[in-house]
Amino acid sequence: MIKKYKLKNGEIRYEFQVYLGTDEATGKQMRTTRRGFKTKKEAELALARIKLQVASGEFRKERAETFKEVYELWLLQYENTVEQSTFVKTVSLFNNHILPGIGEYKIEKITVDICQKAVNDWAKRLKNISKVKAYASRVFNFAVKRDFVQKNPFDLVELPRKRNKQLPDETDEKNFYTREQLIEFLSCLEKETNVKAYVLFRLLAFSGMRKGEALALTWRDINFKTKEIRVNKALSRGKDNKLYIKSTKTNEARTIKMDEKTMNVLRMWKKKQKEDYLKLGFNTAKLSQLVFSNEKNEFVQPTKTREWMLYVQEKYNLKKVTTHGLRHTHCSLLFEAGATLKEVQDRLGHSDIKTTMNIYTHVTKKAQEQAIQKFSSYVNL
Repeated sequence: MIKKYKLKNGEIRYEFQVYLGTDEATGKQMRTTRRGFKTKKEAELALARIKLQVASGEFRKERAETFKEVYELWLLQYENTVEQSTFVKTVSLFNNHILPGIGEYKIEKITVDICQKAVNDWAKRLKNISKVKAYASRVFNFAVKRDFVQKNPFDLVELPRKRNKQLPDETDEKNFYTREQLIEFLSCLEKETNVKAYVLFRLLAFSGMRKGEALALTWRDINFKTKEIRVNKALSRGKDNKLYIKSTKTNEARTIKMDEKTMNVLRMWKKKQKEDYLKLGFNTAKLSQLVFSNEKNEFVQPTKTREWMLYVQEKYNLKKVTTHGLRHTHCSLLFEAGATLKEVQDRLGHSDIKTTMNIYTHVTKKAQEQAIQKFSSYVNL
């Protein structure tokens, strides 16, 4: 059947799919798709030609022609090299941005100018344009290796300079709490009935863990005797929007030393969890039990933490930071307390110390004031 479809610019094209028989090696049905015909007549002639070739045994399925077809071949290989969560994000990036831009072009006909125009268009609505370009380029590198094309046109594409970039507002609040703000936040949270939220947020603020790492913790990971927590996995979202456990972001486990009070809070929560969940029909005494679970004793939806935070922040008129902001808070206060870059890097689980320096070189106003006071005292003018 010949179908009509519309291009992004509104032009009409025609396509069809042909049954080619059964693959002797796999026993699976084989089909091929042809598209891009400007008129129905062109599509009908091409369809008739292929039917004759199939009937006479002369048809040979052509290799991937369009960027989208090459992408689909590349995707089969790529899926085996990354985590589910990364794979899902990559597919979304291609479906929402890259394929609508260049997916229908024949791979051999894509020039540097076409790629440059696509990158310029993506840059108008996307922040991390270098990442988008890199993924599109990977498909072309795959095409070069498969001998579909001779070279990668994205190698010659230049990233557009971001224009009209607004200067940061000096009154803009950063996504972390000062020591005093953190104390106030946790104090207000402790007054509420959501004990689970209080324990989780205190743990995040005093450990610097990523949210996904905390939501993946089991009681086996917590050693009350040595006051240590073993971080070796993380909760993430994979295919079909399902939550699953994966390795940490750096694929490395780390052990975090904790303070006495936070360990006591966790000990209190373990006891309360046992009592509360027993009423719901769940035995939480096993070491494999999640430290934080929902009412069905399953994974807590990561978006739930934002809801818990906003409730307390709005009720008590507190500064609004995100859940990840508690990780920033931990880092900032570590620096303020005199911790070295290496110590912070190890505790937060950064594989590269540049990440620690680039993301967490901000300091609190108190530290900034101390810096200028030291300068003033030293210069003594």
